Amino acid sequence: MIAVELRPPRAELEAAEGMEAWIDTYHAIRSLTRLDVSVMVTDSAVGAQEENNLRHLVANLGDKVDRHRIIPFLTTKHSLEYCLAYADQTAQGGFPSLVVLGGDKHVGRPRCLAHAWQLRQLIRGRHPELELGGWANPAADPKRQVEWLLQPDVSADFFLTQIVSHHQVDRIEAFLEEGRRNGLAMPGVFGVFYYRSANAKTLAVLSQFLPVPVDALTQEFAAGATPIDVCARTIRALTDLGARHFYVSNLPLKKTAATLNAILDKASLTLNSKL
Repeated sequence: MIAVELRPPRAELEAAEGMEAWIDTYHAIRSLTRLDVSVMVTDSAVGAQEENNLRHLVANLGDKVDRHRIIPFLTTKHSLEYCLAYADQTAQGGFPSLVVLGGDKHVGRPRCLAHAWQLRQLIRGRHPELELGGWANPAADPKRQVEWLLQPDVSADFFLTQIVSHHQVDRIEAFLEEGRRNGLAMPGVFGVFYYRSANAKTLAVLSQFLPVPVDALTQEFAAGATPIDVCARTIRALTDLGARHFYVSNLPLKKTAATLNAILDKASLTLNSKL
């Protein structure tokens, strides 16, 4: 599976600016789903309040896009009433999957529940037909991460991972090996970031939310690597380790599909061979 993670426009944008951003988002979603690429739409990423992704998707995409290719995100950083209503809307809107995450504890609103699995349990009781996604972090202790995924109350059918890099191969390999050793059968979708540059200020901000190999990336870009090269190297490293499912984050909203195709070509992959 090859997927792209898109971030909805921020809620505080002016009307005209927000409308333009949503138009770019719709175009990106249509271009990707036409290639059979799944699109994951985030919820309050990095603590910023975003527009209600589901409401916009239902109202503006209509039946032009296959709902099976769109995977909404839901964090616990809302009221419990909102979260359960959002799950109801997901099921009623014909979306078969929903990723349920805790959300960053250090920024934005507080969580309505301490852990995402608690919300997934409630949603599973209301909508057992929904395929629910969880979360894992290969950069953390692999034994503990796999143990959490194997818990009977995890209430997840698949999991996404924190962003990883080819500069962290040892951690990814340890996580995959721990999963194999313990019989982890749940599919995992590995996060890959499209770093657009080695700008020190940008990397410092990103480091607040994900494990960024700042020095290694700086050296890589200084040696002449392009953003497409860097992203492709991570995907290639993951496939060499045995990973088969990926989502690419931070792609530009304009020429999104073309950028993804360039990355996959550089990684010696094609969409048809992976889907």
